[in-house]
Amino acid sequence: MSRLLFQGVPGVADESDRLRTGSAASSLIPDPCSLFPVSDKLHEECGVVAIYGHPHAAREAYLSLYALQHRGQESAGIATADGHHLANIKGMGLVSEIFTDDVLAKLPGRMAIGHTRYSTTGDSALLNAQPIRVDSTKGLIAIAHNGNLVNLGNVRARLERAGAYFQTTSDSEIIVQLIAHSSAGSLVDAIADSLSQIEGAFSIVMMTRDRIFAARDPHGFRPLSMGRMKSPEGNDIVVFASESCAFDLLRAEFVRDILPGELVMVSEDGVTSRQYASGTPQSSCIFEHVYFARPDSRIFGRWVQESRDQMGRQLARESGVAADVVVPVPDSGVTAALGYAEEAGIPFRFGLIRNHYVGRTFIEPEQRVRDFGVRLKLNPVRNLLEGKRVVLIDDSIIRGTTSRKIVRMVRGAGAKEVHLRISCPPTISPCFYGVDTPSKRELIAANNSIDEIRQFIEADSLAYLSMEGLLNSVRDENQVGYCTACYTGNYPTKWVDVEEILPAAAAV
Repeated sequence: MSRLLFQGVPGVADESDRLRTGSAASSLIPDPCSLFPVSDKLHEECGVVAIYGHPHAAREAYLSLYALQHRGQESAGIATADGHHLANIKGMGLVSEIFTDDVLAKLPGRMAIGHTRYSTTGDSALLNAQPIRVDSTKGLIAIAHNGNLVNLGNVRARLERAGAYFQTTSDSEIIVQLIAHSSAGSLVDAIADSLSQIEGAFSIVMMTRDRIFAARDPHGFRPLSMGRMKSPEGNDIVVFASESCAFDLLRAEFVRDILPGELVMVSEDGVTSRQYASGTPQSSCIFEHVYFARPDSRIFGRWVQESRDQMGRQLARESGVAADVVVPVPDSGVTAALGYAEEAGIPFRFGLIRNHYVGRTFIEPEQRVRDFGVRLKLNPVRNLLEGKRVVLIDDSIIRGTTSRKIVRMVRGAGAKEVHLRISCPPTISPCFYGVDTPSKRELIAANNSIDEIRQFIEADSLAYLSMEGLLNSVRDENQVGYCTACYTGNYPTKWVDVEEILPAAAAV
């Protein structure tokens, strides 16, 4: 069963908990994957969407969130406005579990914003699910945020001294409180003033009763794009999304990326834009191209599929090895493996099959049970691996425990040799900009040499893509600047102590 939180929904009391999907009996059956997490992959915080001018805005937001489900599977929410009211419904779970036809029918209006979340900052709880709706001195505001603020402690303390009352522990609410306490005369000036006071990563969409706003932080850490489509009535509809793959599902046309430091407003007067910050070097997250974004998305002005193909090709040039077959670790290693195989002239084969029908991961039980989780989600194809020299391609190694299990699995299926190739440099530092990263002491590459890692994961050889090779793989005429702090330890901001950061609290 799923609990939903209702705010401002006609005919429904605010903050009502509703029991929905499933039966009482089915709710007693545990989710298999809650017992068997598949990996120690990094997780992105969330995805955001916004729709302006569609008669069924909530349904369009739902479809957009469905396309962005890979960016967060913990909670989701949609807020809508019709010029007079602003309603918000959010819940724990997947988008399809929360938003049935009956729930979407409770969200009227031609404007909508939506959010799908994997928690980094703030407790993993229904209250911290987004969008967050606040009735402020500037009116009703709903906000959905992708990223992480790094000076939130100082800002929150200052706001509390000024009388602000926080409903949640999420840093997203800090932005709304800054707007509410701004001395600026107009709402758009208050938003610009507030965004200039915070440091860190934020791609945000906001909504009042009659307007939608979209903005990116001055560094441009997280992606956010604008698109357009025609409504059934023939008028232009403006849409925003973390990734362009959401536009494809809506049959919307990609227009452009929101610029770093840009604030866009959509109202009945059309689309207006202002640059609230300038002069900051762009530092877009390079790991979006390595792993987070879907291969069919265009982010930071470049197709993800093209970047990953180039990473695989460069990896083959830098660290080719005699082998019989190239095998991706699904799904994240597939595109790079295709590039590697073509560049190296070695056959590509799906030697590991992923079970896509195992549910979400929320808890991590004892290690012997977790070991079974990899076998639950991945199964080797023995006839493709037996007696072969195998090149395994994956996007990253974080703690190394999952990589070791996969190497053992491939060897157990009869592989003669197992060579692991990683399509990015070693991850040596945690991220503070919206990624759920372990502390530095848990990152295997921060504390071990490449040969020590190879011995731990029990591979015949191990090689990573070089930093120069990674940058060359994403470089194009747009001259985008990238944040590579997770590989170098050099951070674009100066607000954090890298030794004190801890992972987000796990949901239970």
